Amino acid sequence: MSSAGHPTPPARMSSRHPCLRALAAPGFRVRVVAVPEGGAGAAGLGDTMALRWWWRCGASSRRSPPLGSLPRLRPPGPGSRSAPAAPSAAMCLFAQRSSALSFPKVCHALWRFHHTSATHLCSCSKTVSDEKYQDPFQLGRKDLKNLYEDIKKELLISAAELKEMCDYYFDGKGKAFRPMIVVLMARACNSHHNNSREVQASQRSVAIIAEMIHTASLVHDDVIDDANARRGKMTVNQIWGERKAVLAGDFILSAASVALARIGNTTIVSVLTQVIEDLVRGEFLQLGSKENENERFAHYLEKTFKKTASLIANSCKAVSILGCPDPKVHEIAYQYGRNVGIAFQLIDDVLDFTSCADHLGKPAAADLKLGLATGPVLFACRQFPEMNALIMRRFSKPGDVERARRYVLQSDGVQQTTYLAQRYCHAATREISKLRPSPEREALIQLTEMVLLRDK
Repeated sequence: MSSAGHPTPPARMSSRHPCLRALAAPGFRVRVVAVPEGGAGAAGLGDTMALRWWWRCGASSRRSPPLGSLPRLRPPGPGSRSAPAAPSAAMCLFAQRSSALSFPKVCHALWRFHHTSATHLCSCSKTVSDEKYQDPFQLGRKDLKNLYEDIKKELLISAAELKEMCDYYFDGKGKAFRPMIVVLMARACNSHHNNSREVQASQRSVAIIAEMIHTASLVHDDVIDDANARRGKMTVNQIWGERKAVLAGDFILSAASVALARIGNTTIVSVLTQVIEDLVRGEFLQLGSKENENERFAHYLEKTFKKTASLIANSCKAVSILGCPDPKVHEIAYQYGRNVGIAFQLIDDVLDFTSCADHLGKPAAADLKLGLATGPVLFACRQFPEMNALIMRRFSKPGDVERARRYVLQSDGVQQTTYLAQRYCHAATREISKLRPSPEREALIQLTEMVLLRDK
């Protein structure tokens, strides 16, 4: 309990989270009027409504351009459209260019926002009552049991060294984020179609294949980037060398292709082989750059889709095809995966500037060192045009990385990227909300908030 008598916000709402960092940045003021004790009653509902207003509106003010262009995202002011009636007990006012912030009050208000509301106040956020709150990882646990053991069965290897290399990342210590989304989407689509919440064997195979493709792409990425750390341990290429690492990644992809063929559905084969094509095209996009500012941002988002979001989008589409014949459901699943995948990578790009290497499990500022201009850099470039020269030479001169990082942290690049990720999460929620209500649908909605609040 705090000295004011309020419960202390839990550790997971620490200042490391991108949303709190966005609010706590020097360029923003957040005023949370103190409210009387009231739990989820009238007073408690007031500040919850105010924060949900911000969550729903996000960056979608009249000034916000469409996704895909270079938006100047801002938190909504008091005059934003779609604002509900003013809460009786509290109000959050967001204004730029002020350094005043009562961070403990913000933490407490956000904690109450996530834990005290008993009603579903907007379509773009989860219902947080104990009855309806769905933990995605708990719901998906049954279908993901023995996931990594089943992957290893797909990798039938006689050569001891190759087996050791392929098993290195399939150690059961990963988050299994992608397989979890896939099995939840499978259940949600099955429930929508015929009220069945069971995952078909072929749908679970898609989840296994998605994790195999993802892991193979990590192995290849680490070779291309000459990375030395991944998931808190040395990379395959650092231990066994680049040539063997490339072969190991190729072998995992070949095993995934065999598993895909075994499903016996040519449509599913077509959908998931698109992922591999997108991964290659995305890597080529990452090697290039654009001089025009708006083209550069579109280029960045296209690369982000192909390298990260395509796998999630097409895996979700594949299980929807296997579970439901309605093309509209297939598009819902695809768009949900696309938007969540892009938001996931945007937050990943934010964490590259805001988390330490030990917490990330990989070096911080890695993208800058690789010469990559991600969302925070591109937004910062609007405030510091001199960054254009650094971007075009891919931060190759001595001091460029440190200089660019300093510009990003002095700008609102981190905050604007976080708001853009929020908009993609809103779009994902709008899509999945078109399905019939089910625990899995609610868990997928909750997942969009977890993407925004993750800290590694």
